[in-house]
Amino acid sequence: MLATEEWTRSPGTPPAVKGLVWYTDGSRTTEGTGAGVYGQSVNIRLSIPLGKHATVFQAEVYAILACTHEIEAQDRPEKYVSICSDSQAALKALQASKTTSPLVRQC
Repeated sequence: MLATEEWTRSPGTPPAVKGLVWYTDGSRTTEGTGAGVYGQSVNIRLSIPLGKHATVFQAEVYAILACTHEIEAQDRPEKYVSICSDSQAALKALQASKTTSPLVRQC
């Protein structure tokens, strides 16, 4: 996971990323809450409705988890995958959970 300092080290220049790039987001409208996933490198878009009772935080976490499941389902040979999220709370919650796989590394 990259910290804010790493994103702002060079003005206007995000850190170099390797491999596939995915974006996640959770949002709430008057119609309900939903999670979104976009795989830039593979042009995959997922829109997942979560109903009227889910919170934006839950949608953010769900989007990240749905993204990891989609990446796994793709079964691509890339060694590196970057998942970009704008939810620091969701990232910290997931970071606090125990990772059982030696293949997962947080930057």
